[in-house]
Amino acid sequence: MSEHPTNDPLAGDVTAPQTTPALLAQVASRYGDDPGVVDGDVALTWAQLAGRAAELARAVAAHGIEAGDRVAIWAPNCWEWVVAVLGLHSAGAVLVPINTRYRGEEAAHLLERSQARLLFTVGEFLGTDYLALLGDRRPAVTDTVVVLRSDADTNDLTTGETQGGAVLDLAMFLGRAGEVADAEIDARIAALDGDSPSDILFTSGTTGQPKGAVCTHGQVVRAYAAWANVVGLTHDDRYLVVSPFFHAFGYKAGIIAAMTVGSPIYPEPVFDVNKVMERVAAEQISMLPGPPTLYQSMLNHPDLDTEALAGLRLAVTGAASVPVELIEAMGDTLGFETVITGYGLTEACGIATMCRDGDDPMTIATTSGRAIPGVEVVTFDEAGNPTAAGVSGEVRIRGYNVMVGYLDDPEATAETIDADGWLATGDIGVLDADGNLAITDRLKDMFIVGGFNAYPAEIERQLLLHPDVAQAAVIGVPDGRLGEVGYAFVVPTAGVSIDGAAIIAWCREHLANFKVPRYVESIDELPFNAGGKVMKFQLRDRAAETLGDHS
Repeated sequence: MSEHPTNDPLAGDVTAPQTTPALLAQVASRYGDDPGVVDGDVALTWAQLAGRAAELARAVAAHGIEAGDRVAIWAPNCWEWVVAVLGLHSAGAVLVPINTRYRGEEAAHLLERSQARLLFTVGEFLGTDYLALLGDRRPAVTDTVVVLRSDADTNDLTTGETQGGAVLDLAMFLGRAGEVADAEIDARIAALDGDSPSDILFTSGTTGQPKGAVCTHGQVVRAYAAWANVVGLTHDDRYLVVSPFFHAFGYKAGIIAAMTVGSPIYPEPVFDVNKVMERVAAEQISMLPGPPTLYQSMLNHPDLDTEALAGLRLAVTGAASVPVELIEAMGDTLGFETVITGYGLTEACGIATMCRDGDDPMTIATTSGRAIPGVEVVTFDEAGNPTAAGVSGEVRIRGYNVMVGYLDDPEATAETIDADGWLATGDIGVLDADGNLAITDRLKDMFIVGGFNAYPAEIERQLLLHPDVAQAAVIGVPDGRLGEVGYAFVVPTAGVSIDGAAIIAWCREHLANFKVPRYVESIDELPFNAGGKVMKFQLRDRAAETLGDHS
């Protein structure tokens, strides 16, 4: 495997694009007639994509959205998502992506927190009716809801299914684009610079209350130009984006990274191994990032046809422990030339460290690689001093990729980013002599379900709303397919007997699927220490014993 250069491609280059609209203009100029996004029967060249984004930007402006206003997208991966984000950015608006697995109250909470004035969503999709989920929970500030596409009939959308404001299909919404001149959008784009906010991605954090990490255009464009450079992504690659666009791995490492080289984007709305393998073969996909479970599912598939997957070249994974055997099999069996693992978090624009092409399988499997160019990654002890190589400590990050701060929360921002610019991640890790980072523990108590961050505090807060639950504590336990799943210990209210299956079913009505505990165990009392904190290590031991008995 050849070693790709890992310099920071935009560092010090004043002529390089500093915003996503400028990046779109560049790729449309360079590769205008080449495929930009391919989604089923819809194939848009980069020039056509730029045109669609400009039209949507004019419609956004016509509906009263000003520069700096927040616009949310709650939809699965599709070509309309790409047009929507590039269009709202071109209108000077700030993206607020919402997890498609969220229930209505979770989505409404983010709309309220972000004060999003416009929502792009879908109607009925794979049996889920997003408008019905939102229902009357829609906050008053969200003036307009635009349905990008729907499996159901959308002829009567203007009657709306949520409180206040209009509910329009995409054609209705775009119908007002002619009210705004191109010059208005050009002026908005010209007013943007690298310091202009581009997106607010929400992360629940240890308190269970969502916190919105604000990042800028300059951070996003620079970080994912570096990401594409490290990975070795080229204009000739065909990029299947399975990672959801609402996540940094799909939106930034997907849409933005592809734009930096003009690689065509193939959105995949559902994580289904059969569909993924069909599209890889049919579209001659070469770039396929995803969680380790994606590749393991491909390797375990009874109808694995390695010849049909011969085009695969690049893989990027992470977010969970990766067996070295998997890394080797991804090369030997699936045919990937390059496999990269990395580490990042929402507050660091989604990326901080990456392995490099040429690293050995053990390094790729057991570490998350080295800091990306222009970024520092150091471990600190409890006294706030940097630790030596091989000594564990809290991982901290400093560089251009560190968020501006949490939305409307200066106290939380000050707690997370110190006066010297170090971002405290809450993760415990070890750096080796070469700077490779291995994450060993999590101060924040988060666990990862199939690539999605699950926060015990948030799940516990929801469990406590159930009338039968007096106390609750949630931990993550190993799972062969998803990496980790939730295990809830609940203390019942007086005189009540807990039905674990009923609790799980109730959680499914109120929480995204990845947050729903796989196991619920009734317990007489939780183990507290002298300081009043639940001793979760005891619960982990108990869960391990229980699951061991059941295995």
